[in-house]
Amino acid sequence: MAGAIAVAPLACPGPTWAQVPPDEVARAFRQEVSPALVLPDDERERYANLALQALQAAGIILLGPQYVLVVDRHVKVQAAMLFWMRLGAPSLYIGAAPVSTGRIGRFDHFETPMGVFAHNLNNPDFRAEGTKNANGILGYGAKGMRVYDFGWQQARQGWTKEGVSTMRLQMHATDPYQLETRLGTPQSKGCIRIPATLNQLIDRLGLLDADYELAADLVSTPWVLRRDRTPVYGAGRYLIVVETLRDTRPAWSPAPSAVKGTP
Repeated sequence: MAGAIAVAPLACPGPTWAQVPPDEVARAFRQEVSPALVLPDDERERYANLALQALQAAGIILLGPQYVLVVDRHVKVQAAMLFWMRLGAPSLYIGAAPVSTGRIGRFDHFETPMGVFAHNLNNPDFRAEGTKNANGILGYGAKGMRVYDFGWQQARQGWTKEGVSTMRLQMHATDPYQLETRLGTPQSKGCIRIPATLNQLIDRLGLLDADYELAADLVSTPWVLRRDRTPVYGAGRYLIVVETLRDTRPAWSPAPSAVKGTP
């Protein structure tokens, strides 16, 4: 999108939109999301600036306030930060949680691509069926967990030195018994694994569902939306993947106490 300007409109509140202020969303994050991370002020500012730089590089202008999820794929960070972003005003930090991104060095494992990825109806979401894969793993997490789909993306093959090919970029929960305890380390095939509690918060409040809620208001309700949801005003539509430069693991993003290989 370099050289082009894409406008990211704020979805107008209709009868299904709740006037939930961002400080209440931040409070819900603190109460509901576990495991969670506590970022110092300088890191919050750092990631907010990285998000704005990524949006600018992609030619995207936020016309109104909206929620944006930022993921740092650095092997010593592996974290997601949620922000309420406003054009011409400081971004408001909502909360952070550990994640797992692509684990390079294994066949069919991609390095999670960096950039700005839109969450829209071109790549419809779905929900986990709650069935185990060939390794006995609930790959998408417990039954009913939302799987956020960001479409086919170019990514570096983690099993070659310079190979690049396409992978399906998704964000989803993971096996609550065997894999969620490994969040905070690279473990996936390229997708972004998040805590089930963060998945549920984003899902229930519709924090990335701007386009889905517009469809619900103007056309018909997408089946994947929860009936008991409380979609907030200023819902967003962007996932931003960055990578900071670090020599050591920051104290605010501790590694899991025990990490084993991915089944």
